[in-house]
Amino acid sequence: MAIKNLKKVAARLVKAAKQGETLILYSDADMDGVSSAIILQQAIRSLGGQIARTYFPDREIDGYGITPKAIRELKTLAPAVICATDLGISNFKEIDLAKKAGFEVLLIDHHEILDRLPNADIIVDPKQPGDRHPFKQLAACGLALLVAREMLGKTIAESLEKSLVELAALGTLADMMPQEQDNEKIIQEGLEALEDSWRPGIRVFFRLPEFDSLRNIEEKARKIIGILNVRDVQDGFPAAYRILTCPSEREALRMIEKSMEIHKERKERARMLTDMARVSVLKDPDAPIIFEGGKEFDYILLGGIASVMSQDYDKPAFVYKQLEQESVGSVRAPARYDTVRAMKHAKQYVITYGGHPQASGFRLKNSNIGKFKAALMKYYDSQAPVAEVSRVLTAKKKRKKKT
Repeated sequence: MAIKNLKKVAARLVKAAKQGETLILYSDADMDGVSSAIILQQAIRSLGGQIARTYFPDREIDGYGITPKAIRELKTLAPAVICATDLGISNFKEIDLAKKAGFEVLLIDHHEILDRLPNADIIVDPKQPGDRHPFKQLAACGLALLVAREMLGKTIAESLEKSLVELAALGTLADMMPQEQDNEKIIQEGLEALEDSWRPGIRVFFRLPEFDSLRNIEEKARKIIGILNVRDVQDGFPAAYRILTCPSEREALRMIEKSMEIHKERKERARMLTDMARVSVLKDPDAPIIFEGGKEFDYILLGGIASVMSQDYDKPAFVYKQLEQESVGSVRAPARYDTVRAMKHAKQYVITYGGHPQASGFRLKNSNIGKFKAALMKYYDSQAPVAEVSRVLTAKKKRKKKT
């Protein structure tokens, strides 16, 4: 069963490319978003289309998703088609603003649907009502790959197909999507293409001494992802985008070496902040969640810290960076928890929230931090018995499989 609106959005992008319409790619700055943007960029250019602007919002400064600031900045390009990937499904007001500014809005997203769908012109999201595709866990880059294949049809060159699927594999692994069904095929095909990539920014990685001791291609891919995920932004473009689109191996090597240094420094910084959070957690070890943060926390490290804390303590971890008037946070949780649903029960205290059940984020006013935490605590206290039964049943199933 085809993904709802996939053929429709592909046809709209083909029309825009062939008729020379003004096209804007708007994407999240993580690996999934960057991979999605480059996949669509290559497909559009292969059809003779041009990209007027590729835009990545700064989550810490502007917030997540389609933002009012971005709409104001891009307004000079209107009328135009904005194709947003790996974000947008929860940007109700912002999409209305974009349409009033003269934009046609296409969404290719994979995050959880909140109370309703935004007023975008075309929405591709396997989790939306009416979508009958059986597999709901594609990354945004996986969806972008399917859109690109639909756009290019059977005439797609083998070299182009490989260059697209390798990006989809990296983005899918980076977003920690389940390695099954559609994703399993994307990852397998992408990893096979990776070592023979024509892309200078990928070829350089395989010549680095640090890769000699890695046992297989998946380990190498994960090493690449770790380095590319360094959010070193220059001129509005994250390091991953600059490296993966770089036409020169020499320049790519320079950028990669810089990213590796930043990656090393940030790992040390993340370790220090995680240890600081552990001290605080020990003060209330029976709390149903971890809720830590402050001015000293670095935004780019929140996801990693939350992931470690969640794994170590086997409970949801909400970690935030406090800015001048607002705070931005990252959330990670074990598989039996749905953090988006939890935040839905505390939505009166947040400006925005959303993501996946086990990996999500939020933004709120500093005055609401305590209220938000209390509401989450109350929600998870009420869910604890159910979560514990689920945990026990899961453990029993694992033991049976082993025996």
